[in-house]
Amino acid sequence: MIPAYYEFSNRAKVLSGEKAIENIPYELQSLEASHPILVTNRQLRDLGLVDIVLSALAAGGIEVCAIYDAVPVDSSVDVVNDLARVYREAGCDAIIAVGGGSVLDTAKGANIVLTTGAQDIKEYMGTEIIKARCMKPFIAVPTTAGTGSEVTGAAVIKDTERHVKMGFVSYSLLPDVAVLDPRMTEGLPPRLTASTALDALTHAVEAFSCRQANPLSDGYARAAIDLIREYLPVVLDNGRDRTGRLAMANAALLAGVSFSNAMVGIVHAIGHACGGQCGVAHGDAMGILLPHGMEYNMDVAGERYGELLLHLKGAEAYASTPADERPAAAVAAVRDMLSDAATRAGMPMRLSQVGVSAEQLPVIAATAINDGAISMNPKDADVSDVIGILRAAL
Repeated sequence: MIPAYYEFSNRAKVLSGEKAIENIPYELQSLEASHPILVTNRQLRDLGLVDIVLSALAAGGIEVCAIYDAVPVDSSVDVVNDLARVYREAGCDAIIAVGGGSVLDTAKGANIVLTTGAQDIKEYMGTEIIKARCMKPFIAVPTTAGTGSEVTGAAVIKDTERHVKMGFVSYSLLPDVAVLDPRMTEGLPPRLTASTALDALTHAVEAFSCRQANPLSDGYARAAIDLIREYLPVVLDNGRDRTGRLAMANAALLAGVSFSNAMVGIVHAIGHACGGQCGVAHGDAMGILLPHGMEYNMDVAGERYGELLLHLKGAEAYASTPADERPAAAVAAVRDMLSDAATRAGMPMRLSQVGVSAEQLPVIAATAINDGAISMNPKDADVSDVIGILRAAL
């Protein structure tokens, strides 16, 4: 069904393939930048992934004026503000972010501070509050295949004082260039591969069923799920399979484009709260919570979930399943993916396995109900509803 009205934006230029990184110098020149800051973390430097990017920049005559490698697992307000300070002091003119969602979100947050002239990122929390501003040139090089942050206008940054993950949403936050190179993800261990893949799967499923879903976002979501179904087992069995790694990177990007336009729902709202209150890794929370969120939404989104069975299980399974059984079969297919990831990679299947206790459920629910993502869920929810989902997932 065509919505009466919708909006869609995907302005990032995508470079995908072997040695895509070697084209970054040309892209910087096109953006009229020559002195970038490289944002990453120490682990990626130790693994040698940053060296691949630095070598490509040097070969293209680009001088990196600063390297900021102090980004933690969860991006924080203090780190964002500190990165902006380093950028200013070093006289940089562009940002290259090499890392997972935390690194890319940190770069987005710093870009807000730098563009607006603010001193604290908290001044700009919210949706579309960056008005008519030209952001600093920004190139994103993801090293995981999950968040899709390289093509989204969203950033999640933790306020460590309040133990809350704050959302920043604006089309202005979209990177100028997204670089998908299989060298960046082929060293990911199976556990992280599975966790990030289930994050991408959740992006696609929630975007497909949320209130802002539209024909364009639907197409990206369907394509993402197809790739995850086909290639996640491949890369869990052989992490050095570059075809599989590139496919999973594209899946995360496709899902990112989809949810950046259609938004996400109750699974992400609860997942953000689990992360902020209990330190649960985002991808782990997504994998655990997704089937429970789908079951909660079933009475209003069941038909949409039924459509996804084609992509979750393939044409043969879809055709052989009666139409009225497809929604439940789609949830079962998601559970099968989680179970397979648990077997192959040790993914947790219950919240209790990642340190969440029954005593923490009320505060998690109270936090989740105030998360902006819940407003886009296809079905309204209150605190008791969220507690019910949490108990089922515990």
